[in-house]
Amino acid sequence: MIDHFRTLAAAAESRQKIERSEFLGIAFPVETDEAFFSELALLTKRHFDATHLCWAFRLFASGEIRARSADAGEPSGTAGKPILSAIEGAGLYDVAVVVVRWYGGVKLGTGGLSRAYRETAAETLRSASLVDRYVYKRFRIVVPFDQLGVVYRLLDVPHIVLAGEHFGETNEFEIDVRLGKANEFVKVLAEKRLTLR
Repeated sequence: MIDHFRTLAAAAESRQKIERSEFLGIAFPVETDEAFFSELALLTKRHFDATHLCWAFRLFASGEIRARSADAGEPSGTAGKPILSAIEGAGLYDVAVVVVRWYGGVKLGTGGLSRAYRETAAETLRSASLVDRYVYKRFRIVVPFDQLGVVYRLLDVPHIVLAGEHFGETNEFEIDVRLGKANEFVKVLAEKRLTLR
């Protein structure tokens, strides 16, 4: 079970010229197909003069890994798959890469195209700043006043994070726990005689 992955902290770009063709790699964080296609539509308008806009994305949605790619008019398998290969090689999720190509008049051949798209995508990802993301399960716990300190000592960022606290007749804490540590956390709560809501 994956409960931790790396993604982009922000969008990144990288340009290179290969045999008079210009390649622009654009990498950005994305969490849904819809968000990706919305961004792709904007890029298509912005780079209306480009010969091709080839792309790939790899998502980690609700614990399920999904990936898609497109050659966008380049010979089959020479653009989308190499871009996806660069994303996978970097070990990233919730990431999209679009490589924009302006044809310069020299044919690169299928091997040359594949290398150009993969290298542009890989270089763009290398230039990006990365961030760690965690997948959490939320627990609601009822805590007597005399055990407030116990709960605060359980916190262990980024593995066990306080998401909210409400004081009143009953004190209720919301705690996010990494999926991989959830079972262990429930056992600790039972030992400390804390009640899950």
